[in-house]
Amino acid sequence: MKITETTFPITEVREQFPALKRTYHGKPAAYFDGPGGSQVVKSSIQAIAAYMENGGGNLHGCFPSSWETEEIIAEAKKAVGDFLGVQTNEVAFGANMTTLTIAIANALGKQFQAGDEIVVTEMDHRANVDPWLLMAKDHGLTVRWIQVDTETLTLDLSDLNDVINEKTKLVAIGLASNAVGTIIDLAPIAKRAKEVGAWVAADAVHAAPHMLIDRDQMGIDILLCSAYKFFGPHIGIAAIKEDIFKDLEPYKLVPAPSYYPDKLETGTQNHEGIAGIQPAIEFFASFGEGETRRQRIESGLVKIEAYENSLATRLREGLAAIEGVTLFEADRSVAKTPTIAFQVKGTAPEKVCKIMAEEHSIFTASGNFYASTLAERLDINKTGGWIRAGLAPYNTFEEVERFIQAVSELK
Repeated sequence: MKITETTFPITEVREQFPALKRTYHGKPAAYFDGPGGSQVVKSSIQAIAAYMENGGGNLHGCFPSSWETEEIIAEAKKAVGDFLGVQTNEVAFGANMTTLTIAIANALGKQFQAGDEIVVTEMDHRANVDPWLLMAKDHGLTVRWIQVDTETLTLDLSDLNDVINEKTKLVAIGLASNAVGTIIDLAPIAKRAKEVGAWVAADAVHAAPHMLIDRDQMGIDILLCSAYKFFGPHIGIAAIKEDIFKDLEPYKLVPAPSYYPDKLETGTQNHEGIAGIQPAIEFFASFGEGETRRQRIESGLVKIEAYENSLATRLREGLAAIEGVTLFEADRSVAKTPTIAFQVKGTAPEKVCKIMAEEHSIFTASGNFYASTLAERLDINKTGGWIRAGLAPYNTFEEVERFIQAVSELK
């Protein structure tokens, strides 16, 4: 589907994001830093404020603000269930994806023994690598790596049957690279994991704003994402299959619930933040049609993805035409999120970002974005990492042209 600003309701979309009214040095701010955290939709901001203004309350109380808090959490989990294709009793909230993954890894490690193996990848954000490496170290597990093909910027699956074998207990995989945008070919990895009885733990933090996710259909057992990447608050989300969740033994206080999903939600949760999750998910559904929220999310994401990809295609083409710009991306046959990583010859990535902000009011970021193994394999850490431009449904073609022009003017 090809879509443009004439067929996408960009004016209405932008009106829903108060941050877009910001100016910097007298120019409208253009946000290209979505992969690091999106701007927040107005309905989510309003829900957060309303919760706090009406008087929040902790759980299990005999008063209205406590009951209302419990209802808000329940409604948020229903929305997440529709967003990820999971049951509401499989959803847990936490501070962020990293914290949740560490807790889950610690708990799962109790079920493994020395000699068992886990698999991680060279493409992933370290939040879906290091918690598993630490767990493996604690329990004497062997770690195997799915390597990245540095020429194609995809995972090398040529020896998949050896990497994932009868000793494998868990495979940790990202659905999309937060650095270079490659959408991972998950199907053969999940299929091989199931053949040997291994669990699949998937990092959907970068993918969730840009593609429809159906945990069970995709062969995932443990799925994690973060609402602040899809127009909501800073809340981590875990969706763990019920048969795994019921046996999970996370660290917790003695009086805390021992039933799932509550047993993973240690301490008092960020209730006001949780109040902002459902409106963020409803933003996706607002673009779609159908009798159920899941159907509206699905059809809505098709439109969002098409629009974002149109923007990304123009940005990639524009940057590729500039002398001295090197793009780090898979070829056109590989599906990608609207995330573009590049370098400019002779100008350090951080300096590029400063010039973009100070001279053009364009906000974009540099570094390795915790995809440090990929950065090492591509040998870009010594040159300051990548410049990363990420697109969201509130970006415009005019902003893309501003971005291209700004890069072309770099000296």
